[in-house]
Amino acid sequence: MAQITLKGNPINTSGELPSVGSAAPEFSLTKSDLSDVSLKDFAGKKVVLNIFPSIDTAVCAASVRHFNADVDKMDGAVVLCISMDLPFAHSRFCGAEGLESVTSCSEMHKRGFAEDYGVRIVDGPLAGLMARAVVIVDESGKVIYTQQVPEIVEEPDYEAALKALA
Repeated sequence: MAQITLKGNPINTSGELPSVGSAAPEFSLTKSDLSDVSLKDFAGKKVVLNIFPSIDTAVCAASVRHFNADVDKMDGAVVLCISMDLPFAHSRFCGAEGLESVTSCSEMHKRGFAEDYGVRIVDGPLAGLMARAVVIVDESGKVIYTQQVPEIVEEPDYEAALKALA
């Protein structure tokens, strides 16, 4: 269990992020077109998992915009933006913003991602949602970078994530 904060108040997650060097847990998530996607669909590519509580908050929206802008700098990488939001909310947001370089994903069809990656918030006002984190998986399915953002209302370290992809 990781302890993070929400506006300075302690809250906890369901576990810890996968460790660097470990095999990334497989998952099945629902894209905004309602099709399912899994980690194995990206075999041979680096995968950036941008995990956050809700697309309908300013900081979460900023991270989706930022990774969308950075994806062109990520040679051979894809970005999955993952939250509990329904695919319709992801689609609405990305459509309104003109964001086409990231893949939005939800736990709509199948639960388990948040527990397997240790990011389910288990207490406090955001219980049930996902904590803000970044996990990067290499072409062979190994975790090469993680960041559990310690304060929910702060953005991830984009520069460190980009360095991990180099």
